[in-house]
Amino acid sequence: MAGVITTGNNPKLLWPGLAGLFGTTYNDVKMASDTIFDQRTSTKLYEEIQELAGFGLASVKTEAGGVTYTSSTQGPTTRATNVVYGLGFIETQESVDDNQYEEKATDKTIALARSMKHTRETVLMNVLNRAFSDSYLGGDGIRLVKSSHTTVNGTQSNTLTADADLSEASIEDMLINIMNATDSTGLHIGLMAKRLIIAPNEAFNAQRILKSTGQNDTANNAINAVKSMGLLQGDPIVSPFLTDADAWFIQTDAMKGLTVFNRRAAKLEKDGDFDTGNYKHKATERYVPTWGDWRNIFGSAGA
Repeated sequence: MAGVITTGNNPKLLWPGLAGLFGTTYNDVKMASDTIFDQRTSTKLYEEIQELAGFGLASVKTEAGGVTYTSSTQGPTTRATNVVYGLGFIETQESVDDNQYEEKATDKTIALARSMKHTRETVLMNVLNRAFSDSYLGGDGIRLVKSSHTTVNGTQSNTLTADADLSEASIEDMLINIMNATDSTGLHIGLMAKRLIIAPNEAFNAQRILKSTGQNDTANNAINAVKSMGLLQGDPIVSPFLTDADAWFIQTDAMKGLTVFNRRAAKLEKDGDFDTGNYKHKATERYVPTWGDWRNIFGSAGA
């Protein structure tokens, strides 16, 4: 049977004399998705997020003339179908019976739970890893970060005119885009930046940019405008699950943005096989990450 843990997998555990064991558990990294994804409960095979466009600008009403009437328009529909993720292990009865360090050894179920946790974080953060790929599209048929999102009032952008590495200037340009954001009909919205999301490679650079009192990396006697205006609150979200070292994102307060629908929480199950005596353990979880309003994320792939 493939993947069965036998006495031959860990022969050192069958003899006394080991001073210690390590390798299956460590202090875990903070899971960024807990902060940046809206957690929603799902009760169906799939969930949908629907955009409804508002009304545009009013027109002049002449004396004795009639008011111009408009209608509501339905925008793109985002459908997210729940997916089951699972992992398990099988160990022979002999490998359990003959283990001399069972009371000291790390419980394999802890390692299984850790694998499920890291799987979830990888799946969720892949939404950002794939934000610049045309192979992964949203409800509007456009990737998450692009300069040409289709709306009722033409195309809109949630990126820079030209991709740029993280810097004080590029952050300011992105914040200007956020402040100029409009809804689908072209009306300005009070979109607010919430947090910077980066890979570990940019952690120190981001700290210098955001925490410096003066303008970063210059002798100019100028204030750090981003800091003094309070446009990005708190520390950046640093995630090793971001695979592009120089890609960076600013999350806004736009509603129905990054969302994960949780259909079934992680569940550990175990059973025994009558014929072989093997012990079987498995963990499964069902969920799906997605996004509705792309205005929740502004980003750059880096230069």
